[in-house]
Formats: sequence, C-alpha cells, structure tokens
Amino acid sequence: MGIISADLFLTLDGVYQAPGGPDEDPSGGFPFGGWQGAYWSDEGGDVVGADISRLDALLLGRRTYDIFAAYWPQHDDEIGAKFNAVPKFVASRTLGEPGWAGTTVVRDLAAELGAVKDRFEEIHVIGSGELTRALIAEGLLDRLHLYVYPIVLGRGRRLFDGVVPAAFRLSEPARTLPKGAVSLVYERDGEPVTGIDIGELDG
Repeated sequence: MGIISADLFLTLDGVYQAPGGPDEDPSGGFPFGGWQGAYWSDEGGDVVGADISRLDALLLGRRTYDIFAAYWPQHDDEIGAKFNAVPKFVASRTLGEPGWAGTTVVRDLAAELGAVKDRFEEIHVIGSGELTRALIAEGLLDRLHLYVYPIVLGRGRRLFDGVVPAAFRLSEPARTLPKGAVSLVYERDGEPVTGIDIGELDG
C-alpha cells in the first residue's frame, strides 16, 4: 500500500495561502500573495523538485485543483510535465466533469482513498490545507512535509486552524535552506500524549 504525503509551504504563523504569486489566491482579501519568492533559492528548488519527482499521483483540494488546472496544462517544464502526466484526484462534492486531463473526482475520502493507495506508491497533496486537515481527521495522512519560511503574515488561511489532535514524529533530519526556510518531514505517530507534568519527570 502506498502513502499519502501532504507537502505545504508555510509561514511561521501557519499561513499556506498563495505562496507562489501575488494573484495566485486573493480570496478573503488576502494581500500577501507571492510571499515565498523572497526566500527562494536553487537549493530549495532542488529539494522541492526531488519531492515532486517521487510522486506518482496527485491529490488536491478543489481550490488548489482549480489553480493548478488553470496553470499547469499550459506549462511543460519539468514540474509541469510531471503534473500533467500523472493521475490526478480532486476531493470535491460539487465538481462535475473535471477539465484537466487524467483527473478523477473523489467524493468520499474514507470510502475511496484506500483503493487509490493500493494503486500508487506516493500520492502527494500539494497546498490544499482544508483537504490536509480532513485527511488527518480521517487517519489517512501518512506524511507531512512542511517547508517553513521565516515570515509572519498575521492573516490568511492557516493550516492547523480547526485540525483534530494528532501526533507526528520527525522522520528525516531537518534541512535548512540558504535563505532561512526549513524543510521538515514528519510521519503520523498516533494520538498526542498529554497530561504530563514536566516537573515530575526524572532527569
């Protein structure tokens, strides 16, 4: 069985909205689109590219899917070629016939994603914070790859707003990128352990 990995660019205060460009996603009056660009580097691009090269299917939330479907079919660089070639799944209860070739609509995460995981080795969720939260809630998310950037925005959609409690373990060494971003890879590790009084611990 394959894994589902959520890959997100994130500010220090947890905002994932519109990292890639000023007009990427201005919904809610978000004025800070394109916040990632000042911290981009060739090394960071290599890390992101290596992560993308491993995926053999894409799983996207509806908002991210619409953004990707409007952009990537017109781009045939290395990332575009990959995204256009692999099977794509979009989580939506309202989408009819998807326009991006190779796309299947997923109506019920819990009922349908088991079969998807049987077919592919690495299914990557990119962006799609609402979908990521739903996958955590359903116990379907196996890996969380966060690229955390040294910037605080104070507004915008935040990844962990309303998320159910969950524990993760660091599965790879943290990697610091040249302009201060940090790549952090976690795997799901059951439920959080709480209620411990640190003052009563030995050592």
